[in-house]
Amino acid sequence: MIIPPSNTAKQINEYYFSKKLASVRKMNEEGKNIINLGIGNPVIPPADSVIAELNSNTIAGNSHGYQSYTGIYELRKAFSNWYKKYYNVEVNPENEVLPLQGSKVGIMYISSAFLNKGDKVLVPNPGYPAYAASAKMRDAEIILYKLKSENNFLPDFNELRKNDLSKVKLMWVNYPNMPTGQIATKSLFEKLIAFGKENNILICNDNPYSFILNNKPLSILSVKNASDVSLELNSLSKSHNMAGWRIGAVFGAEKYIEVIRKIQTNYTSGMFLPIQKAAVKALNLDTSWYENLNKVYSENRKYVCQLSEILNLKYNKRSTGMFIWAKIPEYYKTGIEFSDYILEKFGIFITPGEIFGTEGKDYVRISLSNNTNDYKNAISRITNKNSTNN
Repeated sequence: MIIPPSNTAKQINEYYFSKKLASVRKMNEEGKNIINLGIGNPVIPPADSVIAELNSNTIAGNSHGYQSYTGIYELRKAFSNWYKKYYNVEVNPENEVLPLQGSKVGIMYISSAFLNKGDKVLVPNPGYPAYAASAKMRDAEIILYKLKSENNFLPDFNELRKNDLSKVKLMWVNYPNMPTGQIATKSLFEKLIAFGKENNILICNDNPYSFILNNKPLSILSVKNASDVSLELNSLSKSHNMAGWRIGAVFGAEKYIEVIRKIQTNYTSGMFLPIQKAAVKALNLDTSWYENLNKVYSENRKYVCQLSEILNLKYNKRSTGMFIWAKIPEYYKTGIEFSDYILEKFGIFITPGEIFGTEGKDYVRISLSNNTNDYKNAISRITNKNSTNN
């Protein structure tokens, strides 16, 4: 006898990287030595002081019990101060900040908190697959809005208004954008807030990339009265190289945070105290941490640009974030075809743009977060192979 899966399980697919990385691991086990340039996984460790804070609290005798669902006050205060210092946004640590075990779960919590069956959700195409997956889990209807290169990968509000927006509850946005690297502007955020108020839509900005190759971090909450119709997710995964620690937060008005908190309390318990203490230390690092981090990304970007040019890829030299979003040569039909070819011929994995939506069909995404030798070796493999073939 087989117990059938739920309708939710039938509607969603296994996350692309879950399957693809298993395939890459198998290839490495077979001795193929694949260079993985597809994942935004920082290889540089967090600051020494952050690791020391984790270690010292881990050996403390009172650190191993259950923790508050809302996170320790010290962490909420640190997030609040961080937003004030770098985004010039004031959020009350008492009720406008909710720490999360990574911002990805925040996407699920927000969807669970505000979506009912039959509600509609605006999802970017291309965009992070979790936005659509979370909507499907709530039996909500997805309305994809296209981010096109000719519009600088920004929402086309005239096109958006052509949709029936009467049942739209949420709109997902992600600036600085992943995968395209398009940076946010105050004007864009003002238009988004006006659009949200006009149509009674909760605008949710996913904002983990604002410090990467960008010295002017911007929050959607910096717009006047933005908290009336918006939420913002952020995390320490990219800004502080703490991806595996799973530390994030959602910021917004108490009326929204309280609903999300209720959902979270039914999914998980509080975070491990030493991780929270270490997060406080990370959030209090001075600006030299971000400056040094971006020196590494800037150097890596030079290699990825060189790699892109060798592969005849077209890319925006002014994009931000930890990836290059590059258009494939016209003689390839799709990014998947191109990605598979590069993997097979050179033993290099780069991410096909289709996994982010149909508008990514002609693109690939290359990470800037590897170590320098990976890029040098990738360039060497391609140039050596091509010279041999010639």
